[in-house]
Amino acid sequence: MNYYKQYLLISIFWLIAAANGFSQVMLKKQVTLMGSVFEITLVDRDSVQANQHIVEVIAEIERIENLISEWRPYTQISEVNRNAGIKPIKVDREVFDLTKRAIQYSRNSQGAFDISIVALDKIWKFDSSMDTMPSADVIRNSVAKVGYKHIVLDSAASTIFLELPGMKIGFGSIGKGYAADRGREIMKARGITAGIVNASGDLSTWGSQPNGEPWKIGVNNPFKSHQMVRVLHLNEMAVATSGSYEKYAEINGKRYSHIINPITGYPATGLTSVTIYGPSAEIANALSTSIMVLGEKEGKKLIHNFPNYRFIFITDKGKVVWDKRKHE
Repeated sequence: MNYYKQYLLISIFWLIAAANGFSQVMLKKQVTLMGSVFEITLVDRDSVQANQHIVEVIAEIERIENLISEWRPYTQISEVNRNAGIKPIKVDREVFDLTKRAIQYSRNSQGAFDISIVALDKIWKFDSSMDTMPSADVIRNSVAKVGYKHIVLDSAASTIFLELPGMKIGFGSIGKGYAADRGREIMKARGITAGIVNASGDLSTWGSQPNGEPWKIGVNNPFKSHQMVRVLHLNEMAVATSGSYEKYAEINGKRYSHIINPITGYPATGLTSVTIYGPSAEIANALSTSIMVLGEKEGKKLIHNFPNYRFIFITDKGKVVWDKRKHE
């Protein structure tokens, strides 16, 4: 499970249209939201309108953060966490539905995805200082408060209850993807025909560049600096990458990812990065996180249940594996 994942596996190449021959402008702005750098790009009639619409996207992302952040004490999710083992907490239907989808992602992945992993004991260090394995007992105890089956939802009352005292939930794994999808959704509703909402590598695209070309998203190879394994040509699409190539521990010659299996408490092994692309950044986010834990073989089984999504895996040995299926 990857709540502290590295997002910078994706490079974005911008093809800026020349002023002559095009009636639209493309405006790009970076801003820090949800603890990460968001980059919002819109194709609009003029720069004034584009800037106003970017402000709307930022406001929407801030609204979401003020609902689901587990770090801000006044959010509904923080209230849910404070009352773990005590009582159910009524939340907005949007928060309830996001939690319900997260639980479904857990079921789909047999627990490899789990929003309750934020209660994990931090027994692993991924700063090159760790050279011995924690004991089996310590690892087992580290996940004592983790388990999506202890998240109890009451649809009629719109409440969330965490059964275990000390349990917590958080949306670091899908929150940014959800925000990117929402940014795209509100801009399309405003009549903006093209753009990208990029949440530090979890991104939603729609439309095309001012010159009519699709958006070009390059997936970097962490084992070969400045080399891409593939360039994706996207219109209405989303991309998410989970990776461990910058944060890992190497013990007895074996690499251990900073992405922890929420069931066992052990770090994921086998894959260095997973890129998923398909219609929704939220779903791509959930799949990439799950597959980092499941590994290549089981990960392929999982994503084949999602016919509108494709993958690019890079193994710990540097092997690149990509989806051979064609989009329907």
